[in-house]
Amino acid sequence: MNNLKKIEQKWQQRWIEKGSFKALNGSDKEKYYILVEFPYPSGNGLHVGHVRSYSALDAMARVKRRQGFNVLFPMGMDAFGSPAEQYAIKHKINPKAAVEANIKIFSEQMQNLGFSFDWDRFVNTSDPNYYKWTQWQFLKFYEAGMAYKAEKEINWCPTCKTGLSNEDAAGGVCERCGAKTVKKLKNQWLLKMQSYADKLLDGLADTDFLEKIKTAQVNWIGKSEGAFVDFKIKEIPEVMRVFTTRPDTLYGATFMVMAPEHELLTKYQTKINNLAEVRAYQKAAASKDEIERTDMTKDKTGVKIEGLTAINPINNKEIPIYISDYVLASYGTGAIMAVPAHDERDYEFAQKFNIEIIPVIEAKVEGQDVPLPYIGEGKMINSGILNGLTNKAAAINKMIDYLAEQKIGSKTTNYRLQDWIFSRQRFWGEPIPMIYCEKCGWVSVPEADLPVVLPDVKSYEPTESGDSPLANIKEWVNTKCPKCQGPAQRETDTMPNWAGSSWYWLRYMDANNQNEFVNQEALKYWQMVDYYNGGMEHATRHLLYARFWHRFLYDQGLVPFPEPFKKRVAHGMILGENGEKMSKSRGNVVNPDEMVEEYGADALRTYELFIGDYEKDAVWQETGLKGCRRFLDKVERVGQKINTNNGYSPALVNLIHKTIKKVTNDILTMKYNTAVSALMILANAYDEAEAITKEDYRTLLSLLNPIAPHLTEELNESYHLGKELTLVPWPTYDETKIIDQEITIGVQVNGKLRASITISKDETEAEVKAKALKEANVIKHISNQQVFKVIVIPQKIVNIVVK
Repeated sequence: MNNLKKIEQKWQQRWIEKGSFKALNGSDKEKYYILVEFPYPSGNGLHVGHVRSYSALDAMARVKRRQGFNVLFPMGMDAFGSPAEQYAIKHKINPKAAVEANIKIFSEQMQNLGFSFDWDRFVNTSDPNYYKWTQWQFLKFYEAGMAYKAEKEINWCPTCKTGLSNEDAAGGVCERCGAKTVKKLKNQWLLKMQSYADKLLDGLADTDFLEKIKTAQVNWIGKSEGAFVDFKIKEIPEVMRVFTTRPDTLYGATFMVMAPEHELLTKYQTKINNLAEVRAYQKAAASKDEIERTDMTKDKTGVKIEGLTAINPINNKEIPIYISDYVLASYGTGAIMAVPAHDERDYEFAQKFNIEIIPVIEAKVEGQDVPLPYIGEGKMINSGILNGLTNKAAAINKMIDYLAEQKIGSKTTNYRLQDWIFSRQRFWGEPIPMIYCEKCGWVSVPEADLPVVLPDVKSYEPTESGDSPLANIKEWVNTKCPKCQGPAQRETDTMPNWAGSSWYWLRYMDANNQNEFVNQEALKYWQMVDYYNGGMEHATRHLLYARFWHRFLYDQGLVPFPEPFKKRVAHGMILGENGEKMSKSRGNVVNPDEMVEEYGADALRTYELFIGDYEKDAVWQETGLKGCRRFLDKVERVGQKINTNNGYSPALVNLIHKTIKKVTNDILTMKYNTAVSALMILANAYDEAEAITKEDYRTLLSLLNPIAPHLTEELNESYHLGKELTLVPWPTYDETKIIDQEITIGVQVNGKLRASITISKDETEAEVKAKALKEANVIKHISNQQVFKVIVIPQKIVNIVVK
């Protein structure tokens, strides 16, 4: 079709004027809430990965609307945080100005692709009207005792010059710039997320997440049952507490290992005789990331602490203390009891440093001795009160009871999940609405004074000192204490970029409410998000933060349902034509604007859904996009075959009903590529037919409409086929019409297959017999013989018996 751009703009404008995609709060219709992760408005604009996920969920939204649902399909921008700030710094423009310009670009690109978002509900996390409510919710955390400030060793990015949460520094690298992080002691705001670990685990039962997403959540929370055990230190009045999942092996603990960052190393440094050696090792460990430190294959390194000796509490034996980088301060207590006979890492360490190895589980399999370290189960030996026990659970429970009786340990549960480090030392983020007064301590900003708005400044780059750039704006920092009216100072750290995205789906329900973060009636109507699509890279961080934040709001009585998302799915990436991840440095980035300009929005949308299994990565091939353009040209061309007949063409009825069923099911179950394939098969059948009816053609356009909305609406209007496709019910199929009317059955002569015949399902037995007896190969095998019987098993087989 000529002038694609003009046609696309025509229909985009008409949808806006008619409000075609507006969702209504409190509608009598059944609701359906479809959500796609909103993007960072970076300066690069949309990439083809965005187009894939937005096209997919847009197709689903369009189908559900036409099935009679009141569909909420909103869009916004996650505009605060590091991505926008780094872009602004790089281009030497104010972050606010950069974000405003980029949001305009993103919004225009989305509208040019015809996505059916409800633009009246658009949100921007950096808009004071939005982050007022982010700040308000932070105050709810603080009032509930869930937000606190503490001196904490954090992950520090030396490039971005800001602290990072454990989730943002996974693998020991900054998720934004890729720089290696280091440990740094800073006074930070934290949210008590670890206290919600069990609720986050239990809540997964109320969701329909992909299994790999549930697994990612479970693994990051990292719940493990075990015991705390207290080891006295001979030279100082302290105990070193360890967490172990195997307290039954305590008799085999022959040394202890502390993380290089352990606080006792600073507190009692005067007791350490080889302090210089310890400090050198600490410095070396600080330069390694978590993956390096915990790599099972790497050579074990460490330093024995001269001057501090531990005492095994179960047998009072003196054992050495080492520091080693394979122990992490962020997991457990930052110290372990080492049982080299039954742990591979401990065994390698003991071998290297010539430490005693005491087996406490009989190392035998089927009566044969096995080499150490032995990881399996067996009879307890060299274990005092546990000797002779063969059941691991019984041995663990008996040891835990003994530890409790002796007051040297207790049963406990440990989590990998830590409290959420909520402070960032940068400018472009939500100001934390807290004020510090020497007399009153930390005081909340009164709700009437929200939002605490970012000041207009010239310098917003991170500081070398590690303080937020806001700390240098004295006229903003200096204020009055809301309690005593004395001199006070504002908090200068800002919130992480995850703050605004931890509740945005709620704001979409009531986006323009100036009096509350969301109206309760809107919450009761929309309830959980029915279908949430995002990248797998956010299956731990964003999803974990969002579920935690939402569950807290539920516990506070602010939302009426405990889990935010019913179904969470993930799309695969689109890779460059060379099979690598798209990036500017590789020169393989595809600009969707250029593709729309050359091939049209509908062709790009169609190709993005046809490119492969939606959940898997796919390689971009422009030849495939050209093929989709040809397919749409064919759809246009077959309209010239329309005749004056009514209803479906008899020869096409079966295929049309099959296609309706397949396309419907495939779009609603993320099998978009096979939905497009089915439509291509139907278009080919039309192309081969001498003529098609108006109803044949309208059904093809109707099914294709969620994928290629502009072309299909234009053709529907051009051929006067009826109301706009957006406004009419989704096609339905008749199950009886899907059954094939013709089938192929075999013809046997004396039990041997001699031919196959195609029969109609309404043919009589006599007609089937006659057709079978006319087959050339059948005639050959029955000639000059007497046909004794012809047995017809309906729609299965014909068996001819000859003498």
